[in-house]
Amino acid sequence: MSMTAAAGQAEHQSGVSLYRALWRWHFFAGLLVIPFMLNLAVTGSLYLFKDEINDTFFGYRYNVVPEGARLSPADITEIARHALPNGSIVSYRDPASAERSAIVTVATGDAETLVFVNPYNGAVLDTVGATDEFNYVVKRIHSLAFFGPAANRLVEITGGFAMMLVVSGIYLWWPRQQSGGVVSLRGTPRRRVFWRDLHAVTGAFAGVLIFFLAITGMPWSGYWGGNVNEWLTSRGLGYPVELWDNVPQSRKVTEDILPKPGWVVERAPVPLSDIAAAQSAKPIGINAAVEIARGLGIRPGFDLAMPAGGAGVYTAAVYPEDVSGERTIHIDQYSGKPLVDLAFSQYPFLGKAIEWGINVHQGQEWGRFNQLLMLATCLAIIVSCVSAVIMWWKRRPSGRLGVPPMPPQRSVYFGLWVIVAVFAVLFPLSGLAVLVMVAFDQVLVRFVPPLRRVFA
Repeated sequence: MSMTAAAGQAEHQSGVSLYRALWRWHFFAGLLVIPFMLNLAVTGSLYLFKDEINDTFFGYRYNVVPEGARLSPADITEIARHALPNGSIVSYRDPASAERSAIVTVATGDAETLVFVNPYNGAVLDTVGATDEFNYVVKRIHSLAFFGPAANRLVEITGGFAMMLVVSGIYLWWPRQQSGGVVSLRGTPRRRVFWRDLHAVTGAFAGVLIFFLAITGMPWSGYWGGNVNEWLTSRGLGYPVELWDNVPQSRKVTEDILPKPGWVVERAPVPLSDIAAAQSAKPIGINAAVEIARGLGIRPGFDLAMPAGGAGVYTAAVYPEDVSGERTIHIDQYSGKPLVDLAFSQYPFLGKAIEWGINVHQGQEWGRFNQLLMLATCLAIIVSCVSAVIMWWKRRPSGRLGVPPMPPQRSVYFGLWVIVAVFAVLFPLSGLAVLVMVAFDQVLVRFVPPLRRVFA
C-alpha cells in the first residue's frame, strides 16, 4: 500500500471514528432528555400565548367595560383588603388599558392571593392564589420548579444537552455525497429512512432557533442562572450598580418584593426611605406614589410594591412586550423622591443582551411574528423528539437498545474530551452530566458484559 493510500485510509478511519463517536453521544444525550424537551416544547408553546389564553378563558377577570371615572388606587386596594379581611396589601397593578382590571396582591400568612377588581365600579371579579394562576403554573411546570429545586436542575442540564444535540446533530446531518436526507425526505412513514430524514432535516433547519431557545432559557435556571447573575452583578455588567452608591440599602432584593422582576434586576438591592423622616413625616400614600410613577413616564400596566415597614419604599416596575420599555423606580415613601430610577437604556451591554434574549424567548419582542417563530421552534422540537423515538424503535434490534457502534479509533475521544471540559466550565451541571454519560459508556458499558449486550 502506498503512503498516499495509507494516509487516505487513516483519514477515512479518523472521519468514521469522529462520526460514530458524535452519533453515539447524540444518541445517549437524546435518550436522556427527550421527555424533558417535550415538556419544554409543549408548556413553552402554551406560555407564548399567555395573553390570548387570559383573554379567552379568563377574560371575566382581566377584561372590563369602561364606565365613568376610575376609582383611585387607594379605593381599589381597600376593596381588595375587604375581600380578604385578614390580609395585607403586597402590590398593586395599575390597569394596562381602559379595558383592563386592576390586580391587587394580598398576603394572608405565607400565602398570596390575586384579587381582580373592576376599576370603575369596584366589583371583585375574581380571587385566585398567586401560585394557582394558570400561566404561573404552566411556567413552573415548564421549568420543573413546580416539582422542587432538584427537578429544576434537570431542566438546566436539558438546556445544556439541547445545545450539544444541535451542534452534534448538524455535524451528523452535514451532506456527505448523499442525495437525500439533506433538504428532502426519502421513503414513506413505513420506512425508517423517512423518520431519519425528518429528524435530520427538521433539526438542521430549526437548529439555530433551538440553540437560541436553549441558551436564552439558561438565565432562569437555578444554578447557572443564579451564578451568572451574581457574577455580572459583582462586576457591574448586569445593571449599573453606581445608581445605589448614595442610597441606603435594605437587605431585600428586587425579586423579594415584585410579582415579576426583570432578570437583570432580580438581585438588585431595594433602597430604604429616609429613616429620619419617618419620625416626623407622614407617608405619601399609594395614590401619590402611583401619580409620581406615572409622572416619571413609566408605561401603563406597572406593578407597585408596597413599602415593607417604616423604612420601606414604593417600587414601581414594568416589563412590557417591548423590552426597551423595562423600568424600575424606587420611591421614598415620605418625600416621594425617586431614589433609584432604572431604565433598560441604562443597562450595560450584557444586561441588555440577556434581557432582549429572554424577551424574544417568551415571544414578546416582535408581536405576533415573534410568537409564531417561537411556536414553530417548539413544534420543530416536538417533531425532532417524536421522529427520534420512531427512528430508534424501527432500528432497535430485538432485546437490545440499539446504541450506535463504538468508533474504531478510540483516540478520537481525546479531542472530544477537551471540548467536553470547556463545555463543563461554561455549563457546569450539563458538563458534569456529559462526563457521567461518557464515563458510563466508556467504562461500565465497555467492561460489563450484560451492559455491553444490552447497549449493543
